[in-house]
Amino acid sequence: MPDRRSTESLSAADASNVILDAVDQVNVFLMAGILGPGGFVGADGGADLERLRDVIGERLADPSLPGLRRFGQRVGGTSRRPVWETCPPDLARQVRQTEQVTGTDGLSAVCATLMTTPLPADRPLWELLIVPGAAEAGTGIILRIHHAVADGVAGVRLAQLLFDPSPDPQPADRPVPAPRPDRPRPSRWRGLLGGLSRLSAMFSVRLGQTALLGPISHRRGIAFGDVPLEALAGGARAAGGTVNDALLAAVAAGVADTLRAAGEQVPTELPASIPVALPDRGTSGNAVGVMVVPLPLAEADVAARVARIAGTTKVAKAEARALGTYELTRSAWGTRIFAFLAKRQRFVALFVTNVRGPAQLLSLAGAPLERAWPVTPIQGNVRLGISAMSYGGRLECVAHVDAGALDAEVMGVALQEGLERICASAPSTPTAPDLESGGVQRNPSPATL
Repeated sequence: MPDRRSTESLSAADASNVILDAVDQVNVFLMAGILGPGGFVGADGGADLERLRDVIGERLADPSLPGLRRFGQRVGGTSRRPVWETCPPDLARQVRQTEQVTGTDGLSAVCATLMTTPLPADRPLWELLIVPGAAEAGTGIILRIHHAVADGVAGVRLAQLLFDPSPDPQPADRPVPAPRPDRPRPSRWRGLLGGLSRLSAMFSVRLGQTALLGPISHRRGIAFGDVPLEALAGGARAAGGTVNDALLAAVAAGVADTLRAAGEQVPTELPASIPVALPDRGTSGNAVGVMVVPLPLAEADVAARVARIAGTTKVAKAEARALGTYELTRSAWGTRIFAFLAKRQRFVALFVTNVRGPAQLLSLAGAPLERAWPVTPIQGNVRLGISAMSYGGRLECVAHVDAGALDAEVMGVALQEGLERICASAPSTPTAPDLESGGVQRNPSPATL
């Protein structure tokens, strides 16, 4: 039995993410990237794993980095009372090298496999993989973290603490809002009634038959993309929207092409679930609400599409923050009911998530992290998820699909083209990027339906 002094109860949100984990729908957040030569990465792309493990071990043992404590804990206790218990990581197993791949296509294929590969429960719920061959100069890297440890916002902070030699837990230009003591908290009964109302809404609107919804297979497809952040922000602002609105507009174009490729008619609009980070996080690795935004698939004009989405999100963000998380996911029995319903819902057709990442490039054991793509799970009966993160002046995007039903390459190409069209509409005079994305976080889960 572990010493009680070395345990800590899981928050309701963190515990729900343990329950939601399944072999066919692994509940993990993943960041894939490219490391340039330097430090433990040689000029030929070769990696000195022992040097890397030494650096990671020193970082995890550093008492000035308490934010990394989950990397030295595993989930223990009972199903009724799960706890974080001290468990030193096995760096020989948790920091390792994969087989050689070919380019970023090979890197994305490894990511696709990992999204259906459970993390071992007998050790801390994370791993760091070096992927040789993912780049001509340098090597690929994948950081995988269980959703119980961190949602997208927290996951980015953990990556900064682990990677950056001078870690700052928050992006320097955007501190996390402090809890507002003057904001009255809703009563328990009011929250419960609100939760029941949202649950009822999930089944009061029914989407028709679509390849976007259905049982999710073990075959996954992943496609990477990216555009300059300043140009995207300029194009979005010209249409009256934010970077997140521009992302949603490009996703709408991608979904339309993906449905055509699947032999389906394109509807006028489809609802997307967008997780929204909540300011009152406490010690939990998960604190998200959700907004549902109808994506205008039939709107051909890019600027009009961005403007229409912006009009919706301005209202939906505030409502999502006010409602907070789903009441059902705050208990074990409620989470199991929610997971059952999530596989049968016809309320949302896809997930889209966006998180603010570091403005400056990070490094790991002396190797610069040149690119970083977020990969988030597709769960319930939703077969398409789009995730994005701003990093080093670019918006890095990933399309994750059930490859048994949808084509990741079609979605990825269309998403990239949609983003580039918005960039091309930016005014010629450069402006500072408007990174406001509604506090949107990176990893959707059934709790974001």
